Amino acid sequence: MDDQAIIDLYWRRSERAIEATAQKYGGYCHTISYNILNSREDADECVNDTYMKAWQAIPPTRPSRLAAYLAKLVRNVSLHKYEKANAKKRGAGQVPLIVSELEHCLASSVATDSEVVELLNDFLAQLSQETRQIFMGRYFHFQSIKDIAKMRQVSESKVKMVLLRTRNDLKQMLEAEGVAL
Repeated sequence: MDDQAIIDLYWRRSERAIEATAQKYGGYCHTISYNILNSREDADECVNDTYMKAWQAIPPTRPSRLAAYLAKLVRNVSLHKYEKANAKKRGAGQVPLIVSELEHCLASSVATDSEVVELLNDFLAQLSQETRQIFMGRYFHFQSIKDIAKMRQVSESKVKMVLLRTRNDLKQMLEAEGVAL
C-alpha cells in the first residue's frame, strides 16, 4: 500500500491505518528505536507508542513523507524513553557515543532552535548524497558505524573519516554563521 493510501486511512479513522503502517514501516521504526535503546522490548514499546502518536496526529497533520514523519516520531519517543531510563546513569545503545561525537559542534542556547535547524538543513543540502546518508544514518537514525559501512558497502574507516570531516565542516559553518558553540 502506498503512503497516500495509508494517510487516507488515518484521515478516515480506519484502524487498518495502523496495520498498514506496521506492515510497511514496522521494521524501519523498530530499527531506529533499537539503535537508540539497545533493547528489543523497549523498542517494541516505542514503536507501538509511535503508532498511537501517529493516530492522534493524523488528522489534522497530513505528512508529505510518511517514512520521515514516522522516523521523527519514533526517534523522539525513543529518545524520551532513553532520557527517562538513563537520568542517573549512562547506558547502552548509540546515544552516549553519538552525543560525544557531536559535542564540539552542538550549538549553545544563544541561537534559536529554528535558526540552527535552518542552518543544519542548508548544510545537509550542500552535502553529496553519500555523505548526507552517512551523516543522517549516524546522527538521525543512530546507526552504528559498522552498520553504515555494511549498508553503504564501504570500509568502517571510510565512514569514520566521512563523519569526522562532515562534523568539522558543520562546526566551521556554524562558527562562520556566528552560532556560539
